[in-house]
Amino acid sequence: MALLVQKFGGTSVGNVERIQSVAQRIASCKELGQDLVVVVSAMGHTTDELTGLAKSISKTPPQREMDMLLATGEQVSIALLSIALHELGIQAISMTGAQVGIVTESAHGKARILEIKTERLKSLLNQGKVVVVAGFQGTTTSQGGTAEITTLGRGGSDTSAVALAAALKADACEIYTDVPGVLTTDPRKVANAQLMKEISCDEMLELASLGAAVLHPRAVEIARNYGVTLIVRSSWSDQEGTQLTSDASKIIKQEGLELGRPVDGVELVEGQAVLALSHIPDKPGIAAKLFESLSNGKVNVDLIIQSTHEGNSNDITFTVTESELNKAKNVCKELIEKIGGKLSAEGGMTKLSISGAGIMGRPGVAASLFDTLSRAGINLRLIATSEVKVSCVINANLGNKALRAVTETFEINENQTIINPLLMSNNAPEVRGVALDTNQIQLSVKKVPDQPGTAAALCANMADAGISLDAIVQSERQHEDGSRDISFIMKREHRNHADKALVPLLAQWPGAELEEGPAIARVSAVGAGMPTTTGTAGKMFRAIADENINIAMIATSEIRTSCVVAEADGISALKAVHQRFGLDSVNQEI
Repeated sequence: MALLVQKFGGTSVGNVERIQSVAQRIASCKELGQDLVVVVSAMGHTTDELTGLAKSISKTPPQREMDMLLATGEQVSIALLSIALHELGIQAISMTGAQVGIVTESAHGKARILEIKTERLKSLLNQGKVVVVAGFQGTTTSQGGTAEITTLGRGGSDTSAVALAAALKADACEIYTDVPGVLTTDPRKVANAQLMKEISCDEMLELASLGAAVLHPRAVEIARNYGVTLIVRSSWSDQEGTQLTSDASKIIKQEGLELGRPVDGVELVEGQAVLALSHIPDKPGIAAKLFESLSNGKVNVDLIIQSTHEGNSNDITFTVTESELNKAKNVCKELIEKIGGKLSAEGGMTKLSISGAGIMGRPGVAASLFDTLSRAGINLRLIATSEVKVSCVINANLGNKALRAVTETFEINENQTIINPLLMSNNAPEVRGVALDTNQIQLSVKKVPDQPGTAAALCANMADAGISLDAIVQSERQHEDGSRDISFIMKREHRNHADKALVPLLAQWPGAELEEGPAIARVSAVGAGMPTTTGTAGKMFRAIADENINIAMIATSEIRTSCVVAEADGISALKAVHQRFGLDSVNQEI
């Protein structure tokens, strides 16, 4: 007999008729002999309406009282759905987060789950009952020892459902929503977005962090970490939807279901080389010409960084293996002879990476990595960040020293450490989905010291202010005094917090200043097949160039390539990239 956790979102239970339809679906599953735990959100726009009521009374209502208020929305849903199930002859019982045993940390409005006490839940399932659980909420203990209601924050019902599936070791967790599954891009922006049959949790984490709203990153993190079979399906049809896959299956440890160590792997790749093209024209098509030429020359590029500068010039820096350094240099020289600029190339580099679910969603992780390397006296040549990996390029003679320091900081054992991994084809497409994020701003810190500890100090100050960085780009070009620029992409709502976090620090560095860039959109391509496919970046840059759109910034990771363009060009760039990789007519499988 299969044990399923099913989650129904607010649109799925938006009115009485829809609640009755959900009850019919649950009854059909129960008739097949399945044990069911059902997690539901508040009806329709209830959460927004309750928030509006609170804000009509106070601009800054106490977060504890907001938790008390917002938790009522789900309690209406679970009671009505349980009543509907009883009408169909199905034994059902509604339970709040506290009653079902969801224990969280003491952080109102954004609590993470520590544990789920499953004894009562298992007893009810053994009695043949369908347990209907209020998503988005849990309980904690106050300093006085009394129970307090907490909420999990945005996407909390998804998080509740996947966490319950992990704690119960359920056969699957099904997320029912108003779309047929995970699509290749946002169908509101690209009409011919296609359904994916499967996607890896790492790919989904990247897409979710880039604005794909079908699943919250925290829910995907749990599925990835504990090997939960996660399926996204439509509430309105019997389509199979999209299945998320993960190779991991960790044991839930005492530090907490959601509070396990975010870094679960360290990787060292030796024999790397860095090539930097500086003072090249800042206009559409330059990046496309460069990386198309490299692809034609059979050069496989790893990390790519493009940073913005004053005037009409730009810099592009990228890494290749040392064995391909000469081929890459020849390609770059030919291009520079045509367009102008300068070239520098250097071997003897090593790439050190930390990996784990939701790294960039935890501001302190990258800061801790940079601080660890700084304390070891190691300067960073390049930085590349993503939701599942942060990479630094450093001098090769410091590689082993860096590895020892980082594994100690993040308590990584030998089994979690990989040195010079072999690139193996996983038969995944080079690009599985593309995303557009317009809720971003670009900040540049000008003229910071080029020395160990600079990036660590910047990131630590922003982490202390609760600011999550979506990208970190360190410029290759140096100013006359030897200083560099570092640029960040972050959410718009963090802009004022960034000022408060950084201004005191910049005062310590003579000449350093904070500069906000123009309105931007970030277009990203995600695919697990990127590492073993030559030419992906060139295709993406060409698609954007053919629309006469200039790329202001490039940041890549192992399975993601992101381009920053003018905000007005965002949707056009998204459509062009989606079409270039054939995503408008695919039916993808791993």
